[in-house]
Amino acid sequence: MDFLNRQIQGKDFFNVADFPTGSFVSDKFVFNGDKVAEVQGNLTLKGKTHPVVLKASKFNCYINPLFKREVCGGDFETTIQRSQWDILWGLQFGFEDAVKLIIQVEAIKMQ
Repeated sequence: MDFLNRQIQGKDFFNVADFPTGSFVSDKFVFNGDKVAEVQGNLTLKGKTHPVVLKASKFNCYINPLFKREVCGGDFETTIQRSQWDILWGLQFGFEDAVKLIIQVEAIKMQ
């Protein structure tokens, strides 16, 4: 497992020595009724930023009995072309460029 972690963190993949963080910054929420249908924004990896649309599924809100506040969450997914962020390892051997990202989010509504 350590080998895989080192490989993913290395220059062939995320190059965390030069780019220790990645980010997604949303600029638009799209609703279907009162539920989030998608979140549009920009994904930054390895110093490169590209627009990404995260499609929502299983999105729901409920009153959390522990916090006594509304909690909302769901699964969001998108498919990116990793070559846009210069993650090129294996492409020359026929590995897929398309990578499906699945992101789970849960947030407590502020009062």
